[in-house]
Amino acid sequence: MSRGNTLLSCHGVQSGYGRSQVLFGVDLEIAAGEVVGLLGRNGMGKSTTVKTVLGLLKPFGGEVQFAGRRIDGQAPDDIARLGVAVVPEGRQCFPNLTVREHLQAFYRKPGPGSASATHWNVDSLFKLFPRLAERQKNFGNQLSGGEQQMLAIARALSTQPRLLILDEATEGLAPLIREEIWRCLTLLRQEGQTTLVIDKYVDRLIGLADRHVIVEKGRVVWHGSSTALNADRALWSRYLSL
Repeated sequence: MSRGNTLLSCHGVQSGYGRSQVLFGVDLEIAAGEVVGLLGRNGMGKSTTVKTVLGLLKPFGGEVQFAGRRIDGQAPDDIARLGVAVVPEGRQCFPNLTVREHLQAFYRKPGPGSASATHWNVDSLFKLFPRLAERQKNFGNQLSGGEQQMLAIARALSTQPRLLILDEATEGLAPLIREEIWRCLTLLRQEGQTTLVIDKYVDRLIGLADRHVIVEKGRVVWHGSSTALNADRALWSRYLSL
């Protein structure tokens, strides 16, 4: 799966929790500017892969590189400072910070290698998410689930990430809010933001992502383009049906 201008690469990654191994030699590569979907049924290793990339889990074997630098085993804070940001499952908004304070607290100036064409400050993020501008004085616990998800994405963007990771960003949202999230992800793609997306809405991911990687029981069982995935619906029933 080697690609030119690779930003993230995982080679033979083995990882898990304590003595429980979940990943068995996962390979994953993302080139700068790509959007990649990480797919599979619940419990197959998607979130474990993300946690290993973020440094929340130390791999048992293999290696993870970011921008040509080996990062497996590094502290999560150090990996974040290299330009990796996550929109976590569960949103994790702070109840005692307003929307504006969230964005100000996490803001970083763009550094070398910043992916997006846009400088994501408070003003540009409010343009991306007008609903947050309307609620900018509200605290995190005063927002709806959809508004919290928008805030979680905006907060991640405020760090000017080279790689944005979204873990089930549309899970549990009302259809209209879900469409708003997909609209924003499409705009980010147009901005050149490198993104790894975990989401169960495969139909929408096919229209967004360049490529997809399917994991089953901690192993990569398929990888290919959106066109190839769309053409082979047998893969959906074999690996993606709930």
